[in-house]
Amino acid sequence: MLNSIFYSHLYEWYESYHRVLPWRDTTDAYCIWLSEIILQQTRVAQGLEYYMRFVDRWPRVEDLAAADEAEVLREWQGLGYYSRARNLHRAAQIVVEQHWTPFPTRFEDILSLPGIGEYTAGAIASFAYDMPYLAMDGNVYRVLARLLDIDEPFDTTAGKKRFRSQAEQLLDRSHPRLYNSAIMEFGALQCTPVLGDNCAACPLRTFCAAYEHGTAELLPLRKPRPKLRDRWFTYHVYIQNEGEVYTLIRRRENAKDIWFHLYEFPCEEHETEPSSFHLSPFLFQHVLSHQRLHARVIIHKVDKMPQVEDAIPVSWEELDNYAFSKLSLKVIDTLRPTLPR
Repeated sequence: MLNSIFYSHLYEWYESYHRVLPWRDTTDAYCIWLSEIILQQTRVAQGLEYYMRFVDRWPRVEDLAAADEAEVLREWQGLGYYSRARNLHRAAQIVVEQHWTPFPTRFEDILSLPGIGEYTAGAIASFAYDMPYLAMDGNVYRVLARLLDIDEPFDTTAGKKRFRSQAEQLLDRSHPRLYNSAIMEFGALQCTPVLGDNCAACPLRTFCAAYEHGTAELLPLRKPRPKLRDRWFTYHVYIQNEGEVYTLIRRRENAKDIWFHLYEFPCEEHETEPSSFHLSPFLFQHVLSHQRLHARVIIHKVDKMPQVEDAIPVSWEELDNYAFSKLSLKVIDTLRPTLPR
């Protein structure tokens, strides 16, 4: 396995090149937890803005627990994967209910919270409390795959087990906070998906089996991705002009489907693509992890709002007070300039 010289090189690199980020300048477990949840499936540049807003609006876990779910979803709007926001809110309530404030200190308690898996629990435990737990995000998997030239997909059950075993051996148990921070940042900035000239300038290349074997660009391996499922939506946008422009929206209530508790225009879903689908001047496509969504918009200019099940009338100005999916936001932003003034 790698020796103390490896850690020395890694830590020297980290000291010189790491990004200055607010969650790295604190050992507040609540703030670290917020950052980890926000940064799941999110670039740092985008997540930073959301992190600052959340910390400013809800500086303590008690504040977040006391918020309405609708408020949390509204602040989360644009980040996607809204189950993260719902789990964040519920986890804050559990922390308060269990009297774990300001945040639980036992790894098992952290892991028990909604929306927290092995990675996030390990990150919180190591970054907040300097406890010897792994924090294995995608960057770390990539670094390990190349350092050890592991030619097995890291996202299979067997692959995860193998990577975790290797990672446990590599963890610097004397400095877990520093080690996890450094290796994650190394993957984000140096050992990137597209390497270019990074290998030649890498301070760890003498320790890297993939560099020696010329396989670094091929790693890490993933299992084949599932085929995307196509879904077809028609949004009915009702426009009533009474000096101020009004429309109808309703909240999605299917907890097993996408965008639970987010708002949208009244929508119908079709089993297959309607023959008239492409006649609409307003067509949108949005890709999720396992679904490709196709949406058309039909505009209804009305003198009086129709009775649409569970829909509520709101002015277009009021739409900013509700949480929408990225797809619905595309629709709103496209239609707003066409409205009567």
